[in-house]
Amino acid sequence: MLATLAGCHTAPLLPNGAQTPAPATSGNDASYDWHGLLVAPLGSPLKEVPISLHEVLVFRDVGHGTAGVDDAECYGADAPPRFLGRMPAKYLLCFKQDRLSRIQASVSLTSAQASDVFAAACAGWLKQAAESASGQSSECEGRDGDIRFSAQMSEGELISITLDSAPVR
Repeated sequence: MLATLAGCHTAPLLPNGAQTPAPATSGNDASYDWHGLLVAPLGSPLKEVPISLHEVLVFRDVGHGTAGVDDAECYGADAPPRFLGRMPAKYLLCFKQDRLSRIQASVSLTSAQASDVFAAACAGWLKQAAESASGQSSECEGRDGDIRFSAQMSEGELISITLDSAPVR
């Protein structure tokens, strides 16, 4: 009986016996929408974030003039939301004056997948964006309401996104 039920959850076989490959992106997978990374609205107090967090140390390079620029305290999530169909390699919630000010997430992919996943995800994000700044092959920026998103693909394998408050216009 269990074998029969397990068979219902496997990928269908092609005529040659190979399994159907999983799509690079899924229109039904909510993890491809960056909105799923918002576990609480930006500006929320730390104590109102509905997930378990742990503090992380963020090192800043003093030689490049970034010391003191960003005094946010960052926390990692014990159970981060999925991003681009995967568990993020990094997921940080950063707070300034005890208010959520920025969210950063990144996922590692194979070189073969990264370009296609990034291009498809960026196209979806820009389609929903109220304002698009760019949608180049390795960068994707835009704004949706009062949230600005900025995503990059580096070295063909790591896709990172930062969500923060958009400047008032």
